[in-house]
Amino acid sequence: MCGITGWVAHGEELARHRPVVQAMTDTMGCRGPDAEGVWIDGPVAFGHRRLSIIDPAGGAQPMVAEREGRTLAALTFCGEIYNYQELREELAALGHEFRTRSDTEVVLTAYLQWGMGFAARLNGMFAIGLWDAATRELLLVRDPIGVKPLYYARTENGVLFGSEPKAVLANRAVPRRVDAQGLAEILDMVKTPEITPFADLFEVRPGQIVRVTEGGLTKTTYWQLTAREHTDDLDTTIGTVRGLLEDIVSRQLIADVPVATLLSGGLDSSAITALAHRSRTAEGRGPVRSYSVDFQGAADQFEPDAVRGTADAPYVRDFVARVGTDHQEVLLDSAELADPAVRAAILAATDLPPGYWGDLWPSLYLLCREIRKRATVVLSGESADELFGGYRWYQRDEAVNAPTFPWLTPGSARIFGGSSLIDQGLLAKLDLEGYRQDRYAEAVAEVPVLPGESAVDRRMREVTYLNITRFMQAVLDRKDRMSMAVGLEVRVPFCDHRLMDYVFNVPWAMKSFDGREKSLLRAAARDVLPDSILERTKTPFPATQDIRYEEALRAELREVLTDPDAPVRPLLNTTRVTRVLDRELEDVSLPHDRGGLEMALWLNRWLTAYDVTVDV
Repeated sequence: MCGITGWVAHGEELARHRPVVQAMTDTMGCRGPDAEGVWIDGPVAFGHRRLSIIDPAGGAQPMVAEREGRTLAALTFCGEIYNYQELREELAALGHEFRTRSDTEVVLTAYLQWGMGFAARLNGMFAIGLWDAATRELLLVRDPIGVKPLYYARTENGVLFGSEPKAVLANRAVPRRVDAQGLAEILDMVKTPEITPFADLFEVRPGQIVRVTEGGLTKTTYWQLTAREHTDDLDTTIGTVRGLLEDIVSRQLIADVPVATLLSGGLDSSAITALAHRSRTAEGRGPVRSYSVDFQGAADQFEPDAVRGTADAPYVRDFVARVGTDHQEVLLDSAELADPAVRAAILAATDLPPGYWGDLWPSLYLLCREIRKRATVVLSGESADELFGGYRWYQRDEAVNAPTFPWLTPGSARIFGGSSLIDQGLLAKLDLEGYRQDRYAEAVAEVPVLPGESAVDRRMREVTYLNITRFMQAVLDRKDRMSMAVGLEVRVPFCDHRLMDYVFNVPWAMKSFDGREKSLLRAAARDVLPDSILERTKTPFPATQDIRYEEALRAELREVLTDPDAPVRPLLNTTRVTRVLDRELEDVSLPHDRGGLEMALWLNRWLTAYDVTVDV
């Protein structure tokens, strides 16, 4: 795993801008603490920060392919290619020679052999910047599912790109400006592909190649979800899911550094951990190391709330007793969630106000920071809910049939709403409801159609597509930023595009054949999990129930209100803010306006630290 950045400026010699290129590269230090490199050749400059996972002694980047002293192509690459060994063998049989054991060299050689068709041959999570010296064009390539981020901004004579916004924003050619569309993206959980809150910054879409030449910029889709008839019976479908998961997990355990898993005691992470443990022990490598997270004292004081019916700890203990992983529980101090240093680190990792999910950002950051002391790679269970239908809105008819994003319907919207304390006049100007409906209509129009499909299957295909291409992208972004902020690589087996493609086309009746959420996954993992986990209902990542956390949020917002120079003040409904601050503290997690508190504070921090101009 790494951080990448680059700059193409046709007609310029970028060697004279090396300090700027170095500054762009330096912003990626957390993503790649092990090594760095800068390569400049005429109008192109690449920067790279490395977290060494495969072939630590080789694979230095940026990597250049040469023939008889002539540059053919150059590469800056972030991620992992899980089928690189098979590709290496195939390329060697075609006459290519390799000087390293790295997947990086395989990616570069694959391009030399297959041109733009190389991307479709890769199985993995990746963001790629590739310069073709012969055609003098830049390719920006993102993995099919969007596990690894990749941003870019157009300039007068080329493009800037990077793994995170900060790499691009380090070049002053890109203004730090937010317009009405960008502010709407911040305040409403729609996560529109390619669009970012910054007016002049864009994201490469998953499964997309952005091609930049002297004549301009074009986009090509090399992979996307497609609709086709599912002909396998139930037993075959369950067996296929299990077979894919076994292959995926075994591939994703490959590394030259310590590998562990995240374990919540839920179905998703438990299935991944159990299969990882089986794979390792079958190869004689000993038990897999697993990590769970909780808050100090939470096990004895847990109270069910609107979204969390049970605590994780008892299920984790059942799992470890049954499977036998080398397990460690990470206990967090709720007081540290509001620590200014922790909040600053989170903002520096996101480059955007992380207003949704509240304390899940700092708790995930602190968990990753603790795990990084002992492991460099972890496997995680994200994306099973989107693919197999695990969220509550998959089970609620009113959410499924609502003409909007299902997570923004009553019962779920309060978890993701961040606009409750925003000035009413500004909200009217932004027309968030209209913006949401436009984005929803665009998303539904993208959904592939299977002729003859029933109305139920058609709608559930739409709901699944919305979750995979919108909601899941926000989840993956959160995991990427919080893990890479401490140099921890997180691999996501459920995001293998082969599994996504297969399960996306399974009829809903088969996905929910036992009348519960994630029926297929439960059946595929039944023999490796304890009954308690098989019977457990979906429970989100742990959140603090410590009242001190909201007390800290309110204290900080009171300070903001008394600061006449606080940049967020003109955006707030100060009367509403005052009323919320004076309200009696609630003693359970997720009170009605906590999302508003979080958003107001993160907006203020962001506008201050990033010197953002709001143009609405």
